[in-house]
Amino acid sequence: MNRQVDAFIQAALKWQAEMQALRRLLLECQLTEEFKWGKPCYTFLEANVIVLQPFKAYCALLFCKGMLLKDPDGLLVKTGPNTRVGRQVRFTGVAEVLAGANPLKACIAEAMAVEKAGLRVPEPAKTELQLPAEFQTHLAKNPALKTAFAALTPGRQRAYGFFFAAAKQAQTRESRIAKCVPQILQGRGLND
Repeated sequence: MNRQVDAFIQAALKWQAEMQALRRLLLECQLTEEFKWGKPCYTFLEANVIVLQPFKAYCALLFCKGMLLKDPDGLLVKTGPNTRVGRQVRFTGVAEVLAGANPLKACIAEAMAVEKAGLRVPEPAKTELQLPAEFQTHLAKNPALKTAFAALTPGRQRAYGFFFAAAKQAQTRESRIAKCVPQILQGRGLND
């Protein structure tokens, strides 16, 4: 048992009992307990398998290669519309953890088998970056912006594209673009 994980759980304002129950279950499955990214992380064969995550509305186990799991019991949840690899199992009470222990252990065993087999997540299909018309107009009018945007990593470009396109009104898209242009010109990502 990892002392940093002890401190993390003891300091938590919410979900302490649920995290303790999940921790016991994970350790019973012979995973190695570590502390990474400021959270309890459970590894197998030196690979990250599961991250214990407390949130406001629930406590979750994030399966790092969740997309590769068959999930016959339907436990795994995609964390968002743009999530590709990770999957969560969410809990809101200790009774839920205890009631779902057997299917959860089966899921953990499958995740460990994925690591033992050396399976890798396939590379995503290359898709062309879809940018809103308003931003394309800004790029066409401002060569420095076009050069700076092209120099960003593909992930940073996608983040800006998602952020701009998420606005339903053209006025909101224009406002977002105007606020982000200085960041792009500095070579910074949306959340840098």
